[in-house]
Amino acid sequence: MTILLHSETRIRNVLRDYGRLNQDADQVDAAADLYQCGLTSHASVNVMLALEAAFDVEFPDHMLKRNVFSSIDSISRAVSELTAA
Repeated sequence: MTILLHSETRIRNVLRDYGRLNQDADQVDAAADLYQCGLTSHASVNVMLALEAAFDVEFPDHMLKRNVFSSIDSISRAVSELTAA
């Protein structure tokens, strides 16, 4: 559980720095649609690159989909899958 919370904090930090959200990333519900919170396709690419650096992972082509980056929860699941491999 602590690892997941640590991951969520890092994800929120990336979203704060690169997501261009229209609200504070710390206040966004983990299940909220990030695209409705202001995330654009361009910003999602920057978020993906920053996540790759923050977690030392590489998103494979099959994960480069809008739904992977649609919420903090979905990003967390993807990162967990990549770091477990």
